[in-house]
Amino acid sequence: MGAIPQPREDDGQEALILQSVDRFLEREVRPVAHALEAADTYPAAIVEKLKTLGIFGATIAPEYGGLGLPAVTYARIVERMSAVWMSVPGLFNSHLIMAAAVQRYGTEEQKRRYLARFASGELRGGIALTEPDCGTDLQAIRTHARREGDHYVVNGAKTWITNSVEGHILAVLVKTDPRAQPPHQGMSLLLIEKGPGFKVVRKLEKLGYRGIDTGELTFEECRVPAANLIGTSEGRGLQQVLNGLELGRINVAARGAGLARACLEESLRYAQLRKTFGKPIAEHQAIQLKLADMATRVEAARLLVESAARAYDAGGRCDLEAGMAKLYATEAALENSLEAMRIHGAYGYSK
Repeated sequence: MGAIPQPREDDGQEALILQSVDRFLEREVRPVAHALEAADTYPAAIVEKLKTLGIFGATIAPEYGGLGLPAVTYARIVERMSAVWMSVPGLFNSHLIMAAAVQRYGTEEQKRRYLARFASGELRGGIALTEPDCGTDLQAIRTHARREGDHYVVNGAKTWITNSVEGHILAVLVKTDPRAQPPHQGMSLLLIEKGPGFKVVRKLEKLGYRGIDTGELTFEECRVPAANLIGTSEGRGLQQVLNGLELGRINVAARGAGLARACLEESLRYAQLRKTFGKPIAEHQAIQLKLADMATRVEAARLLVESAARAYDAGGRCDLEAGMAKLYATEAALENSLEAMRIHGAYGYSK
């Protein structure tokens, strides 16, 4: 019930990677996760360990210095990490979405210039899409970039941007032609490194998902080399980033599965220890029904994640599969966390 997913018998490389991840989690993450989460402290030491493991290049092709892992293996890594501390996969989720955009759509020069540095963790970052008045409706963004010679000059604001405070670079969605109709034909994706005109206004405080930084940004006459336009032409930015979000949704879905599993395991452990009316509460049918539902949600979430990951690895569109996995797995995490609090009674409401 809710067992940690094991590698395929014929995949020795995956087994070694998952074993390394498990050791890392037990030695480096579990002992400090609660303290870092409570203090909202950026896990700098964990970032350095992730570099050593090669996780910042997990899905980047080996020819560019990455591990080149299939999405199925990547999802299993994310599930394991999230079962210990969900903030850890956030350190590299949007980073790898940025990398995927460069790997799929960038010029060969861009790939050579950036991907190896992304893979090593030398350059870490993410994607900047959301704005103060624009979330899901990305065609309504206002951040714009005007061409001046061999540079773009960027002005605008972004918010809720992961890895923007501690990171070094972002793939920023901008409008290069604000008058284009439909609007997406005037949208482009620029790689913007920190420098003059790129300002982190503040780190946003969150109720959960702490430790990892989420920031609010402004761009004021920020000059970006034209060579940092992902691809060879303007007007493709929205499609480029939406395709990259498929991997991001698989990451979030795997996080949900991991969190749901952690809730199940902790609840089962407690239910076997806590006694009422002369027997462990795990022997009461009311608790057994809760545990059964929790276990079912874990398995269903995991299967949806794997289905989405396999579709991604097949190379076709997987927005439907990734969306379903993200929807169900995150709801499973929420429902299992509530049930875990109920099973733990007063302890479920304590620190």
